[in-house]
Amino acid sequence: MNKFHTVKKSNDFSNIIHNGKFVKNRSYALYVLANNLDYYRFGISVSKKLGNSVYRNKYKRQLRSIIDKYKKNYQNGMDYIIIIRNGYINLNFEDKDNDFIYLINKINRI
Repeated sequence: MNKFHTVKKSNDFSNIIHNGKFVKNRSYALYVLANNLDYYRFGISVSKKLGNSVYRNKYKRQLRSIIDKYKKNYQNGMDYIIIIRNGYINLNFEDKDNDFIYLINKINRI
């Protein structure tokens, strides 16, 4: 994932979470809000409750890999915030992948 396509600022995160569309499943909570840009952006959040920094960074690396895999499914001009939930920890990579693509398809239908 290109650093150019990430949401970093705290006020951007809170704006997307408070004003965006929301879907969730056992692994992720996904918030989407339109931006005024010609490209999509992603933000990833992992709670400290899910493990120490080594595990949290591992989860983020896995999710970035899944995000890169499905580039064609995202809409330009949208901001996506993904919050990793407790159910993520006990799943294998294929299930994490399936849960993510299910949410992306669901949010695109709304």
